[in-house]
Amino acid sequence: MSEIAAAGPATPTAPDAVRAAPRSDHAGGRWLLASPAILVILLAAAGPLLVVIAYSFLTPGAYGGVVWQFSTEGWLGVVAQRDIFDDSLSLADAHLSILARSLTLSFATTVVTLVLGFPTAWFIATRAPSQRNLYLFLVTIPFWTNLLIRTFAIMEVIRNEGILNTILLRLGLIDQPIQILFTDTAIMIGMAYVYLPLMVLPLYATIERLDFRLMEAAYDLYATRWRALRFVALPIVRPGLVAGAILVFIPSLGAYVTPRVLGGGRQLMLGNLIELQFGQGRNWPLGSALSITLLALVMVALLVYVRSIRDGEGAPHG
Repeated sequence: MSEIAAAGPATPTAPDAVRAAPRSDHAGGRWLLASPAILVILLAAAGPLLVVIAYSFLTPGAYGGVVWQFSTEGWLGVVAQRDIFDDSLSLADAHLSILARSLTLSFATTVVTLVLGFPTAWFIATRAPSQRNLYLFLVTIPFWTNLLIRTFAIMEVIRNEGILNTILLRLGLIDQPIQILFTDTAIMIGMAYVYLPLMVLPLYATIERLDFRLMEAAYDLYATRWRALRFVALPIVRPGLVAGAILVFIPSLGAYVTPRVLGGGRQLMLGNLIELQFGQGRNWPLGSALSITLLALVMVALLVYVRSIRDGEGAPHG
């Protein structure tokens, strides 16, 4: 033992020396390999975004396009409008009502998909492993069909002569068809149907990892099913719940096809308003400003998601 102690620290072996070597060359190689993807992202995402931002500060052309003259009228038009006679400013009630409708319907869609998606994900996660793949397969089938076709399918269900009204009439529950199509309710139903799988899949991924012995322990301690769900299951599956809410809320906020078909062009949302400005309105700066406003709302939703995840991870565990 004394000879080993007198020999001093051992010389590092070859593998240890390799692990201790600087990794700057490896990092440079990784950046070089990632450079094509980074370039594509910059050109395909950041480039068009910068163009839209620049257009929002320009003057609209007479027949569409822009005139390269600085102006803030596009941003002013998001919340205000000028009188055509005395050039006075007033609130853009139409834009604000469309913004309020978009936020309301997106939130309602998120709530509906959560109410329907959580029991569905719980049911799938509690089945035998051999059956889960089949149920997940059934959940993902709607993704095989084009969004427009799925929207038309919902329209055939809720229109006046559709499946829903026909069944209610034959059962004698109503005397005349219920007008659902071309209303906010129709848009909400359509978006809930379209985006429901986006809520089910993240919830299933978190519920599947839930240790159900914790639920059994809560029952053994005389907790009701509701209290066990609220205080044991929900805190654990919270990341999947928040992720599903974000995955539903963000595309609902910018939805275009579903409000256009089920709303009949009368119940506009932000996506429809932006398309209208670039199309018939021929006001590209205003359309660009509305697009950036929508992007800002999406960023706020993502920041809320990131903060909620961090708060969930930093919360003390009892």
